[in-house]
Amino acid sequence: MFGPPPRIALDFSHPKPRDGMPTPTNADLVARWKDEPAPLLPLLHALHERDGHLSEDALRDVSRQLRIPIADLFGIVTFYHHFSRDAGGAERPRVCTGPVCAMRGADVLVASLRAAGHDPQAMPCPGRCDQPVPVIQGDTVLTGRTAATLTSGPSPLPAPPPDGIEECVFAGIRTPGRATLDGYRSQGGYEALTRAVGEMTPDEVIGVVDRSGLAGRGGAGFPTGRKWRAVAEAPGEPRTIVCNADEGEPGCFKDRVLMDHDPHGLVEGMALAAYATGAVRGFIYLRYEYPETFDVLEGAIAEAVAAGLMGDGILGTGFSFDLMVRRGAGAYICGEETSLLNSLEGKHPFPRNRPPFPVTHGYDNLPTVVNNVETLASVPPILARGADWYQGLGRGGHAGTKVISLSGDIARPGNYEVPIGLPLRELLDDWAGGPLPGRCFQAVTMAGLSGGFLGARDLSVTLDEPSIRAKESFLGAGGIMVFDDSRNMIAVTRESMEFFAEESCGKCFPCRIGTQRLVERLDGKGPRDLDAWVDEVTDLSEVMKKTSACGLGQAAPLLTESLLRYFPDQVREFVAVRGPQQKG
Repeated sequence: MFGPPPRIALDFSHPKPRDGMPTPTNADLVARWKDEPAPLLPLLHALHERDGHLSEDALRDVSRQLRIPIADLFGIVTFYHHFSRDAGGAERPRVCTGPVCAMRGADVLVASLRAAGHDPQAMPCPGRCDQPVPVIQGDTVLTGRTAATLTSGPSPLPAPPPDGIEECVFAGIRTPGRATLDGYRSQGGYEALTRAVGEMTPDEVIGVVDRSGLAGRGGAGFPTGRKWRAVAEAPGEPRTIVCNADEGEPGCFKDRVLMDHDPHGLVEGMALAAYATGAVRGFIYLRYEYPETFDVLEGAIAEAVAAGLMGDGILGTGFSFDLMVRRGAGAYICGEETSLLNSLEGKHPFPRNRPPFPVTHGYDNLPTVVNNVETLASVPPILARGADWYQGLGRGGHAGTKVISLSGDIARPGNYEVPIGLPLRELLDDWAGGPLPGRCFQAVTMAGLSGGFLGARDLSVTLDEPSIRAKESFLGAGGIMVFDDSRNMIAVTRESMEFFAEESCGKCFPCRIGTQRLVERLDGKGPRDLDAWVDEVTDLSEVMKKTSACGLGQAAPLLTESLLRYFPDQVREFVAVRGPQQKG
């Protein structure tokens, strides 16, 4: 469909203004954005792109014009990974050092880039575990194993499912032209929206979603219909729909393929959510690491507006809904819904204390729906085909489907839309081709990294929350990384915990300190006595789970807990051989 991807050399030339266009001043850019909804992030991005970094003069102008205290603004800017304060910093190549890319030669690529005269820096997983190893330079994403073999290209399409398996969000995604308005409408796109606004009340739309059993596909699994009804009934206007497209969990890359190849499915889903709840504005909060996706979404929204499917008087009715895209700037914690809302509002992206919840006190402290990409993209087919149809897609009494991002030591990595309740072994062996030649499965992660590990003895679970929670893990956003018997699970756990330590926002000390102490224990510090080492790690884990302010600090200990559960022999050898003589 797309042909072979082009091979591209890294280009460090500074971005230039368009021919005949003067370079915008700070005042020009501030004037462009200051009166727009959620102005801070797009303004900072515009300055960053113009200069290649964020200068002190630019930030002081932003501080004055947006009335943000300069100390607060510096704190916000320096919190994000991808805003550089050093001249030329935006042009440095950033190389993924996430778990899968670490296994697939990230260190070799870094060395290759240095040998070619570049100055690469590490970055957390940018959501391309199916295309190791990614490099981001400016707004260009390349993948490859050496500097000379880096290529660019679209997100890989998911492989067709086995015979007899019916999909929901992937049903039309492989059709050429699906990303365009004409292509989407040729397969029934926007028919659900047309029927909803023309024939159904908002409460009837919520009723169909509720009866379908659709639950949040971003990790929390809260019933979608209940959330929408809570927002519809909450006092306060205007209401807002926010799409959480900050897909920052390592091992997850499902939302990227949906947005790249089926953007109108998301746009229609957000319009339906707006109609159902009475919302008049919406934001897609897109992770920074998906620059090409930004252009795809902006194009889809423009097409929808031109066709009367978005904006004022949608389809000739009194229903209006404005949709905007806002790019994040690289912060894992912004995947947590209240941190995302603070980021949108131009605040430091700390998690908020709850209650109150976003359904009553969300964006601008008003009723807000926050759903992820997969959840919203599921709504149009549910409205088109009915609640019973969606219920019937699952197995074992479970409703619907789930997109699984599968990567690591597996024959065919990629995205798979599976029935809820599918046996994990069936996915690994039959759908994805099993382990690599001569190897066997040692462990998989669940929920990206947040669910910890399942060892080989527990790979008989089914892909649904009750089955996986019975093994002290959870399905979450559906990222599964596979580790075969060649991998050192102590090293894998240490690298994964270091990610959480780096991404901790620092607001609460159990997470801020606890993740770092667990990294130290996995790095060789701590007692040599096995029982004492285990007691320390267990105590740290329990405190973090009970007292951390958000899911990051509560989930990170699942890594060490599952390490102790499944790999006691590796832990015993590590403590005896590598542990120091004294506590650290």
